[in-house]
Amino acid sequence: MWDPTTYLRYGDERSRPFHDLVARIPAERPRAVVDLGCGPGTLTVTLADRWPDSRITGLDSSAEMIRRAGGLAGPVSFAVADVCDWHPAADVDVVVSNAVLQWVPGHQELLVRWARELPAGAWLAVQVPGNFDAPSHRAMREVARRDRWRDVLTPLLREAPVDDPVDYAALLVGAGCAVDAWETTYVHQLPAAADADHPVLAWMEGTALRPVRAALDGADWADFRAELGVRLAEAYPVRQGRVYFPFRRIFVVARTGARAEENL
Repeated sequence: MWDPTTYLRYGDERSRPFHDLVARIPAERPRAVVDLGCGPGTLTVTLADRWPDSRITGLDSSAEMIRRAGGLAGPVSFAVADVCDWHPAADVDVVVSNAVLQWVPGHQELLVRWARELPAGAWLAVQVPGNFDAPSHRAMREVARRDRWRDVLTPLLREAPVDDPVDYAALLVGAGCAVDAWETTYVHQLPAAADADHPVLAWMEGTALRPVRAALDGADWADFRAELGVRLAEAYPVRQGRVYFPFRRIFVVARTGARAEENL
């Protein structure tokens, strides 16, 4: 279950990759725009400012997120849907998927299918976190491998759920797209209050720790969380009242039906 309030704790930091991704989509007047994995919808509604004449839809598998999105003002429609089952309508000219596909095993096959089903000249824009080898995620997996939790948690935590930019570029060029792929490391400066949880722990509760929390009962979760918090405090010390949290992101913008040698 997704908690929109927890997810939005660091709304500004989480929104930057979305805006950087959308800025690289040169579509001028798309007929329809779909945001796959729209979450609470706060970023989806900004697409109406970018493309005011387009039909914009946000889809997410979480009913909690869609209920939150439904309360937003703006000319955007929202619905519950699984990205694995989604197929583009004939007039979909832009697809955005921001920080979603890392949760989907085999999402490379989805990308190829979408590229082939979208109309020629459509845009497919994807961002996924690339920080799975960061100290935060290594610490999470190390705690999960302890005897107490190993059998329950190890199957839930994949070490490398996403590819590198080169692999995504090659994949989509092979599907007939022109591709722009890159990566960025953001250095988030997270405020660290003395009487609050470590900020990286608070960040992870909104995303990476969600399946762990769902799998453990109250006591196990409290102990897991406490041990992870100690490790995170060692890996990300507080300096100048804040924690410096490097976060790598991977971006791909592909134009369908284009020659691979074309420049975007």
